[in-house]
This record gives sequence, structure tokens and C-alpha cells, in this order.
Amino acid sequence: MVIDGIYYALAFSAGGALLWYLIHPAFAAPLFLLALFCLYFFRDPDRTIPDGPVAVSPADGKVVGIIGDGAECTRISIFLNIFDVHVNRAPIAGKITNIEYTKGQFLVASREIASSQNERNTFSIAGTIAGQPICVRFAQIAGLIARRIVCYKKPGDTVDKGERVGLIKFGSRVDIFLGPEWDIQVQPGQRVAGGSSILARRRLI
Repeated sequence: MVIDGIYYALAFSAGGALLWYLIHPAFAAPLFLLALFCLYFFRDPDRTIPDGPVAVSPADGKVVGIIGDGAECTRISIFLNIFDVHVNRAPIAGKITNIEYTKGQFLVASREIASSQNERNTFSIAGTIAGQPICVRFAQIAGLIARRIVCYKKPGDTVDKGERVGLIKFGSRVDIFLGPEWDIQVQPGQRVAGGSSILARRRLI
């Protein structure tokens, strides 16, 4: 579990206990339910990371868009609802060459406009597969409810494929950008799991 979940749960539980003592147990029930929800929301399950020349999903959720024809760059958009695991993971192994924060709005994350207009944090990771250089970008995007993007890493850090790199709180979106050397393995509407679902397979020369 992400430690934030424990902090939120303790805060709501303390508030519930206070209302129980001062007013009536019925008024405490909503806060106790919120405490339980926070423990559920901030879960952080272990995942089996697939081997091979593949890019894994950086997030749990539903594929809501695949934009591009493969000639230059394909963007895969994944929407995370409040019931999805919100821990984000590195799609490939490599070195983080850049992390760019962009201020923006907090529109509904399932909408296409959220990719360009919402607050976001964009990672660039450079690595190699079978001796061939690769570079993948992906963005943590805030949503209508999500008002805080959390990043665990900094430029210069080295990450393994599927390694945890951050999270977005309470509903969000993650976009991943892949070059023409990747064969896309998912379809719109498909549900994916961060770190274990294969989004694309690298064509080897």
C-alpha cells in the first residue's frame, strides 16, 4: 500500500471517532467509510513484469484512445477511474532523461482534450533493447477529481521496466508515446494493468 493511504485513513478515522464521541455514531459512519475507501484506493499490488522487447502499460485502466498511424508517433491514452490502482510504472527500462511539468486545467480525464489541456508530468526514458536504442515518453495527467500528481523520480535516475515511478490521486489519465518501431498490441476499450500488460512490441532489425 502507498503510505498516503494510511495517512488519509487515519485522518478520516480520527474525524469519525470525534463525531462518534461528540455527536452520534451515525454522523461518524461516512468518515469511517471514507477511511476504508482510502485504504482500498491506495493499494499497490505486486505485478509480474513480462520479459522481451516490449513496452508495458504505465498504469491500470481502460484504453480510451490510440492516435496515430505508426508513421511517426502513436499515442495510447489510458483512463484511470477512482477504482483503479493509481500507481504509475515505467513502460521500459532505461535512464530518465527528462521530466517536464506542465500547468493546466482539470478537465474530465476520459476526454480527448485532457491530453493537451490538463495539468501533466511528462517522462522521457531512453534505453536499449537487443542493442538497439529506444526512447519512450509518457505523461501523468491530472483529471477532474485528481488534483495532485506525485513523482518519485528525477532526471538521471535509472529505472527497470515496470518499476514504480509515481502516482496520481483520485481519477486521472496516462498517455504513452511510441515511435514507428513499435507494433501496438492493444485496442481501444481494452483494460490494462500497470507493469504487466503489454502495450507494444519492439520490431528488431
